[in-house]
Amino acid sequence: MTAATQAGKTRVAVVGTGEFGRNHARVYREIQHAELVGVFDKNVARAQATAAEFRTHAFTALDELHGRADAASVAVPTAEHAAIGCRLMEMGLDVLVEKPMAKSLAEADSLLNAAKRHRRLLQVGHVERFNPAVLAVEPILNHPLFFEVHRLGVFTPRSLDVDVIYDLMIHDLDILLALVKQPVTEVKAVGIPVLTDKVDIAHARLEFAGGAVANVTASRVSTERVRKVRFFQQHEYISLDYARRDALRVTAKKAAPQPEFAYEKLPAPAVEPLRAELESFVEAVRTRSEPRVNGEAGRAALELAGRVMASIQEHGERVQLLAFAAARKTEK
Repeated sequence: MTAATQAGKTRVAVVGTGEFGRNHARVYREIQHAELVGVFDKNVARAQATAAEFRTHAFTALDELHGRADAASVAVPTAEHAAIGCRLMEMGLDVLVEKPMAKSLAEADSLLNAAKRHRRLLQVGHVERFNPAVLAVEPILNHPLFFEVHRLGVFTPRSLDVDVIYDLMIHDLDILLALVKQPVTEVKAVGIPVLTDKVDIAHARLEFAGGAVANVTASRVSTERVRKVRFFQQHEYISLDYARRDALRVTAKKAAPQPEFAYEKLPAPAVEPLRAELESFVEAVRTRSEPRVNGEAGRAALELAGRVMASIQEHGERVQLLAFAAARKTEK
């Protein structure tokens, strides 16, 4: 533990000052036990603008963080996560890397290995784990068996370098793994490009070892914004709304033919998920405790996203073959 941390303030920096990084800087400024010592971005003008907005320093090189920060958020394009995260850990910093943690499992493993080798903490930015709706349902989980998940958004030019599975669906894959706590035994998925050359809308059906099933839909080309999870467990139905940050529990109190139901809005903390996430990260750095969403959890979500993508590709190849066969038959 550094002298700065012992003194009560964890020195934090933000690498990457796009939309995500700017928000990290904003929240770090508000956290009691954190001191935002600076930001870095290859785009010097953008870094200077963010530094001016949040009254901090704009570093001109990544290596300047060595000895001047205890921890850093990495909010750069996914392709750069591994290289920058590993370099920061080599310099002695604990790291929070945005999701997805890397562009491949090999690069995710390089981050995990760097954390182990340099004895650094590695947290992955699956911010929905800190959503009040998720925190509200965790205490009442009782072997859920069926999930319906919808994460729909209108088109924006953000994150078009990755398929919607890695941009949006990966949030829900991580939540499902955390709630079910069992391996996924089967994946069936379909997805198509709509406005880009990447997959813009996708649906996956997941089956878990204990029998739970999840239908997961993600889209970045919808006409409305929806962020909902519905799941069923014995005698209960639970509905989560990520956008409203609340959860409703419906319990069957009396069976048919004259059923009775009890409705309960679950108590949820009134907190911004990003603030809860960064406070948790700072606390882990201060106490040297395991992050709530560690590198292994980030890798598990990335691995499952890869399986969904592989199933989409296999389905696409099969559909093209069927279409080709149908066209040949018509020609005859």
